[in-house]
Amino acid sequence: MSCAPEFAPMIVPNFSAIDVKARCKNYRRRILDISQTVGALHIAPSFSCLELVATCYFGLLKRGAHPDTTDTFILSKGHGSLAQFAVLEDLGIIPSDWLDHYCKPGWPLATHPDYGTPGIEASTGSLGHGLALAVGMAYGDKLRGLERTIFLVMSDGELQEGSVWEALMTAPSLGIRNLVALVDLNDFQSLGRTSITLPNFYPMLDKLQAFGWTATEVDGHDPEAIYAAVEGRDHNKPQVVLGRTIKGKGVSYMENVPVWHYRSPSPAEYQQALHEIEEVAL
Repeated sequence: MSCAPEFAPMIVPNFSAIDVKARCKNYRRRILDISQTVGALHIAPSFSCLELVATCYFGLLKRGAHPDTTDTFILSKGHGSLAQFAVLEDLGIIPSDWLDHYCKPGWPLATHPDYGTPGIEASTGSLGHGLALAVGMAYGDKLRGLERTIFLVMSDGELQEGSVWEALMTAPSLGIRNLVALVDLNDFQSLGRTSITLPNFYPMLDKLQAFGWTATEVDGHDPEAIYAAVEGRDHNKPQVVLGRTIKGKGVSYMENVPVWHYRSPSPAEYQQALHEIEEVAL
């Protein structure tokens, strides 16, 4: 089994929306390949958050030679881990053979991100806790006088958890400004639509702003829109970016179809998915 460094500065080119789109196309192909080696995986949830995750890594996160000068990324939506693993492999932070043996006995990568894995800042997947972790990290950085930002990608389903709203209330009260939460707003929670399960969840923008956050809604599959929303934020407040996304984005038979929350394609479905992704224009 290959080893990876505990910390290595991530060197990436300057932000380019076309570059991020091209990488996401490759990540979807990579995740599809992995789907043929395991019985089931969270393929559609990973596809919906790919542009949000990749725009963070290839545009928004600032890097330094030391962890204290490098922005932090947390994937609160832990079941979308394949999106993060694909990026970390691309950056050389985790070796390819780890991802080749995803969810295999004796290998490091499992269904959710685990702290201690190179590039993983927090163990997540117990939904509703990622934002509180991020608030704690951001507050710790504020007390230490560190000039870095905590970036968090979370799901809209987990926004129903009470701990999330406690964190939303707490962050502005603590004067936290160095925190950006990006929400994968695909209108699904596991096997049902969020808007049907809890219709009073909407509208979100007014609620978030009332809690003291800057809130913006964008196309969550448009890297340029995501980047612009974060770069143009009010630096005196924490920010939430609501990214409108499609669960299973890029594969017609997966898009907004609940069964693809946790399932692997058959060989025929795999070939169709590869063809459809290849046909997507950048």
